[in-house]
Amino acid sequence: MTTSTEYTAAEVQPTDDELDEGQQLYEHFRFEVDKGQVPVRIDKFMFEKLQHSSRNRIQKAAEAGFVHVNDRPVKSNYKVRPGDIVTLMLDRPHYDTTIEPEEIPLDVVYEDDQLMVINKPAGLVVHPGCGNFHGTLVNAVAWHLRNLPSYDPNDPQVGLVHRIDKDTSGLIVVAKTPEAKTNLGVQFFNKTTHRSYNALVWGNFVEDTGTIEGNIGRDPKDRLRMAVFPPDSDTGKPAVTHYRVIERFGYATLVECILETGRTHQIRAHMRHIGHPLFSDERYGGTEILRGERTGSYRQFVLNAFKLCPRQALHAKTLGFVHPTTKQQMDFTSELPDDMRSLIEKWQRYVPSRQE
Repeated sequence: MTTSTEYTAAEVQPTDDELDEGQQLYEHFRFEVDKGQVPVRIDKFMFEKLQHSSRNRIQKAAEAGFVHVNDRPVKSNYKVRPGDIVTLMLDRPHYDTTIEPEEIPLDVVYEDDQLMVINKPAGLVVHPGCGNFHGTLVNAVAWHLRNLPSYDPNDPQVGLVHRIDKDTSGLIVVAKTPEAKTNLGVQFFNKTTHRSYNALVWGNFVEDTGTIEGNIGRDPKDRLRMAVFPPDSDTGKPAVTHYRVIERFGYATLVECILETGRTHQIRAHMRHIGHPLFSDERYGGTEILRGERTGSYRQFVLNAFKLCPRQALHAKTLGFVHPTTKQQMDFTSELPDDMRSLIEKWQRYVPSRQE
């Protein structure tokens, strides 16, 4: 049985080269190996369980005496066996993930007794974890609703209904009641909600519209990135993204993306998969100059554009769903934030200058 499966690379990195004798250790991870498990090196076994770590750091943790099997430290070449109890014991207590209210400004687009729709700025993490334990959207919501006795930010039956990435801006819905979260969750699951994103991507599309289909799963070469696998494979989860060209800039294109599914990094991974990474998306290769002219002036133009929008150029622009109690259709639109608007205007000015 696993007690926790998500750790940052830093969390499994030992603080010293070796374990001091008598040093107190704290359990951060526990897993009982399945009866049908074939023998496999423990560093490989733990790498598959700890999604946000690396095999190298797990090996270093084992060398430092932090990886235990059946209450005894083992080296990274130990092969797990059925019934083994694998634990990660670190020299610091497990971080308390209790969500506390924090006074963080919120752009509330709509609010009633059942739900809130928030326009999230880029740079704001939506939920604590992976090294971001404070200053998140849910901490801000907890402060906003601190005088509502029925809202407990630590109750999984209320709160965020869906998520968007830290550096993606735009609309997100929060449920105030268990009934609202269940109802909205069913709508997302049944794909009856409407969500569209605006994205600036590298390259020019041949067609004006298209659909990308491909399973999305964690990239085996980079645990912080998602990869696309064949739709009929057993790897990853099915994902479908529809896109429509809004405006062409020759070397970049502004597109609207409509999601049928809501997988992690779906638009970012799908666009990279078809050769159109999001502009300024470092994790998916968008901070390289992928299209354009081999001139110093063009290079400087792109570098200046990166400075205007130093994050993936992606904005959750529209959100639509049926209200859980009134049953009315609710549709919301969010204008592009300043960084993306300035970026697009810069490309708009560049296109005519090329034709002069």
